[in-house]
Amino acid sequence: MIKRTLGDRLFDGANYAAMLIIFVIMVYPFLYIINYSLSDPALISGSALLLPQNPNIDAYVLAFSDSSIVNGIFISVARTISGSALMIFFTSMAGYVLTRDDLIAIRFFRRFFVLTMYFSSGIIPAYILMNELHLAGTFLVYILPSAVAVFNLILIKTYIEGLPKSLEESALIDGANDFQLFFRIIFPISKPVIAAVVLFACIAQWNAFIDTQFYNAMNTDLYPLQYVLYNALQSISSIEQITIGRRVQHVTPESLKMAITVITVLPIMLVYPILQKYFIKGLLIGSIKG
Repeated sequence: MIKRTLGDRLFDGANYAAMLIIFVIMVYPFLYIINYSLSDPALISGSALLLPQNPNIDAYVLAFSDSSIVNGIFISVARTISGSALMIFFTSMAGYVLTRDDLIAIRFFRRFFVLTMYFSSGIIPAYILMNELHLAGTFLVYILPSAVAVFNLILIKTYIEGLPKSLEESALIDGANDFQLFFRIIFPISKPVIAAVVLFACIAQWNAFIDTQFYNAMNTDLYPLQYVLYNALQSISSIEQITIGRRVQHVTPESLKMAITVITVLPIMLVYPILQKYFIKGLLIGSIKG
């Protein structure tokens, strides 16, 4: 047993106090948004809003009655599922290929992929490329450009390199080809890194809205939920369009903005704690060898 001194206890107390302050600073803004969206705006004063005032869900009822928000949810869910699945399919296979030392010019390909993390073509060349490929103005522009993510590729490659080589050798001896080796042996036992990469991909796809502004700004049917929220926060006119013709009690433009914000953030908040252990493990892949 180590005897704790007064200085040790004061140090621990200061750490706890600092963590509590950081927790309040991070959590209270979102708690305020939730309480505001559930409150009667007429009862909200300038003081801290710790609990909803006259709780109601009128703002959420109005939000889900608007077709642009419902369509935005559909587009966000569709791009998150399809984009993440496509990225996992291609990125995992590319990561496995880069572990093969017998591949011709393997060093060049490894350096080439890493080089793309530091240099990009820029916004204008990227838009010209998407336009020439006839992807601008389509749903595919959300998922095809992100089909291979180099950072996730490196995570998968590093994880596969840590697997026993005897697994591959035994499968090859039994007559398995490269596709069978990857999909039946390597991929199933790579669940920790795959789960971490899936989390990265889902968060990136769900939170994306800049690509909509670049390629689909004129196509309202392809607005994801994040871009709907972006328009709502940038312009009061978009909120007024939702409220025009609908008389809903206890709803103001501000409370409607808060409700849309909660609808946008809540899915990730529910999924993140479930996959948090894989998220941490994914960040540590390759940092420790044992």
